[in-house]
Amino acid sequence: MKESIFIWIVKIIAVTILTQTLYFKFIASPESVCIFSTLGIEPYGRIGSGIVELIASVLIVIPRTTLLGAILCLGTMVGAIMSHLTKLGIDVQNDGGTLFILAVITFSCCAILIYSNRCKILDVLKLKL
Repeated sequence: MKESIFIWIVKIIAVTILTQTLYFKFIASPESVCIFSTLGIEPYGRIGSGIVELIASVLIVIPRTTLLGAILCLGTMVGAIMSHLTKLGIDVQNDGGTLFILAVITFSCCAILIYSNRCKILDVLKLKL
């Protein structure tokens, strides 16, 4: 099934946000280290979430695996949003809530991708590992 331009735009938005934040996680930028230190999971949480986001980004771009990538990304964004709401706060290091807004946008994009691929959910559940 051919994907619409709208779905590709949603994919591009999600993947752009995910990959843009990878740079800061993998170079151990002071802001990223501070965030994960506040959460008590520095450096493993920072690197681990970066790897998960990288995998999700690749999966989202490939039409056949978009659903899996979107599910993986959605779970990661739930963790990010909950971290902001419970420990970090919306405004982290005077960023004006930018990181929180990016997490919400990415969450929304992944929710749209999951909804648009909802017919494939049963196929994913039938997979035998």
